[in-house]
Amino acid sequence: MIVTYNWLKEFIDFDATPEELADLLTMLGLEVESMAKLGAGMDDVVVALVEEKWQHPNADKLSVCKVNNGKEVLDVVCGAQNFKQGDTVVLAQIGAVLPGDFKIKKSKIRGEESCGMLCSEKELGLVDESAGIMVLPPAVAPIGTPVFSALGRKDTIFEIGLTPNRSDCLSAIGIARDIAAKLDLKLKHPQCTLVEGPDAVESVIGVTVENTDLCPRYAARYISGCTIAPSPGWLVKRLNDIGMRSINNVVDVTNLIMMELGQPLHAFDCDRLSENRIVVRTAKDGEQFTTLDNQQRILNSADLVICDAERPVALAGVMGGLNSEIESTTTSILLESAFFKPAAIRKTSKRLGLHTESSHRFERGIDIEGVGCALDRAASLIVELSGGVLAKGAIDVYPGKSDRAAIMFRPEKANELIGIDLERDVILDILTRLECRVSTSADGSVSVVPPHYRIDVEREIDLIEEIARLNGYDKITATMPIARVVSDRPTRHQEIEKRLRDLLVNSGMAEIINFSFTSPDNIGKLLLNNDDPRRTAIKLANPLVDEQSVMRTTLLPGLLETISRNMNFRSLDLKLFEMRRIYLPGEGENMPREPLCVVGAITGSRDGDGWSRPNEPVDFFDAKGIVETVLDVLDVGGLSWNTENPEPYYHPGKSCQVFAGREQIGSLGELHPLVQKNFGIEKPVFCFELNFDKLVKLSRSKKTITAPSRFPDSSRDIAMLIPEDLSAVKIVECVKAEKSKEIEHVQIFDVYRGKGVPEGYKSIAVRIRYRSFERTLAEEEISVLHKKIVANLTNKLQVTVR
Repeated sequence: MIVTYNWLKEFIDFDATPEELADLLTMLGLEVESMAKLGAGMDDVVVALVEEKWQHPNADKLSVCKVNNGKEVLDVVCGAQNFKQGDTVVLAQIGAVLPGDFKIKKSKIRGEESCGMLCSEKELGLVDESAGIMVLPPAVAPIGTPVFSALGRKDTIFEIGLTPNRSDCLSAIGIARDIAAKLDLKLKHPQCTLVEGPDAVESVIGVTVENTDLCPRYAARYISGCTIAPSPGWLVKRLNDIGMRSINNVVDVTNLIMMELGQPLHAFDCDRLSENRIVVRTAKDGEQFTTLDNQQRILNSADLVICDAERPVALAGVMGGLNSEIESTTTSILLESAFFKPAAIRKTSKRLGLHTESSHRFERGIDIEGVGCALDRAASLIVELSGGVLAKGAIDVYPGKSDRAAIMFRPEKANELIGIDLERDVILDILTRLECRVSTSADGSVSVVPPHYRIDVEREIDLIEEIARLNGYDKITATMPIARVVSDRPTRHQEIEKRLRDLLVNSGMAEIINFSFTSPDNIGKLLLNNDDPRRTAIKLANPLVDEQSVMRTTLLPGLLETISRNMNFRSLDLKLFEMRRIYLPGEGENMPREPLCVVGAITGSRDGDGWSRPNEPVDFFDAKGIVETVLDVLDVGGLSWNTENPEPYYHPGKSCQVFAGREQIGSLGELHPLVQKNFGIEKPVFCFELNFDKLVKLSRSKKTITAPSRFPDSSRDIAMLIPEDLSAVKIVECVKAEKSKEIEHVQIFDVYRGKGVPEGYKSIAVRIRYRSFERTLAEEEISVLHKKIVANLTNKLQVTVR
């Protein structure tokens, strides 16, 4: 909100300097973000008289003048042609600094000496555009008077940052009202005198409000016989000072009243309204309308529009229409003042990307009781400036008028919460200065009715905040909070969570964080079965967008979308993981289960680009290695890898489920080609999923350490032919089934397919390491045990030993 020092003094008679006023406003919660002083440092720009003027001898478009500044007569070269000898002008003397850091110096222009510059309003920073120099009235001030003092333009402009709840201060009188309450001064309200004609307003115009929920109040007046002309200087000056452009005498009045009283107004050319009638309704879906900025808008049924008998003529609370704007030929005006539901205006403004001074106020809520007052003041000024005739009375559609509810207030509660000790009478006096209606019952209870313009004051705590604000935040004694230091040791769950994150990062992965909301279509992209419980997601009651309308039941879609987005930006070597909660609805339960899950994905090159690197792509075993590292460090025992019943989003034959004993704790594999296509991913991606809660349950908190045997080991290899469908884990399990304590380690070290191996078979080699903790094993002992293992493999798995 922009307001000037002199404007505020029109409402309150105070003695504070601009600097003191800025401090006072900030302490009231109306933060002064910037101050600009008009005319500061420009006392060398003075009122002067042109005593002589003649054509420049060396330039057709320049003239030379003798200018009297009250002390001496100076020669000045000027290029403007809109003045003559004897005119009173504005002279910037040598040494003056104009806006834009433009310093005036003595110079020669085409051979003629110039000792200053005759200034235009633009060069003085008073307006954005001007034609020619500024010519002043003859007796405006004595010659030599600083021009800003002579014109009464010395002022201070405050730019005030307001919180959204203080819509009452989006006006000069709202800010003045707070100052008056703080300083306990009388507020002077703007006066207006209505001179009405003989014709009743109902005989000329009509108003119908079809949707009173979105438009609880709509008032209108009619003015005929207007003359549209430029606004007088005082009005142009006031608007320029607060950063608004002057348009004409009618539109400028509506803008002035909006900034003065906080009530947006709109003036329609009544001759362009069909049947001289206003209809307030919601738009039709797809209805088109051209606003004052000459942009065509496509409306929907949530938008509130002001119409005549045939078509929309304004977008309610946002902007008027091109088809009813005030033009130079306008003679009759329908003046609108209304209250629109803030939420409706906010949605329309946001959807159309159209933010105006009007919508800014309606979105935050205006004073519904101030609608009539603003309408009358604007009508009075328009009649004064345009010479029109005001119809008798006003149309005011206000069906739901009601009084504000009283708030029960406890003065002692205010002292307790604020931490001060104010007398009861002082507290009640502050509320009275805020224009609250305060009444005290016989039992001492206090009832407070807030003023109608303070729509943000609804509860006792709001009144207590006003007491603190008006009494002064600086008067609240600073005290240290009472607190105790509590050092809680992290739980085992938290410790494992941190360790797991560190393990994945140490494996070269980067953590990502996605929204808990996702699109309902993402589950279908994973090719899940129709009866899969992950297809049942919790729907949001008020989603911002359809793409985030349900709670996620798996982390995988968010991870794959992140990979796809990175690949689109040509980031192709990725190792990402996410460790967050999912939300699974339970039957008969009000709240969902929220297990913590871990999902990871790798794609691209194993080691990245580089001349010394092999640039090999990652594969299934890279993902499996990460999982094995995690489970090994967390000491989860009894691991096995089951290739039966893989998840549908994994590639058949290139995936497995991870078991710890009989408990499934996760899965891993290459992404199914169809799933890759669904998410727009071009390269193979290898993923893994782990159930964190099960990892915590199965992780052993204490490691068992066994001293190494001091006796030597002996290794034997077995090469065999096995069917393609026989998994390697069966071989290892068969060897370990011998349950001999001399079998120290079993490892598959070679797999071969090709020449010499029948089709449908593969050659696999197993190395078994034997060692005893009690003695050095003899060759005969090892041979007997090894033969038993070979026999088991041959008999149980029907392998062929090579």
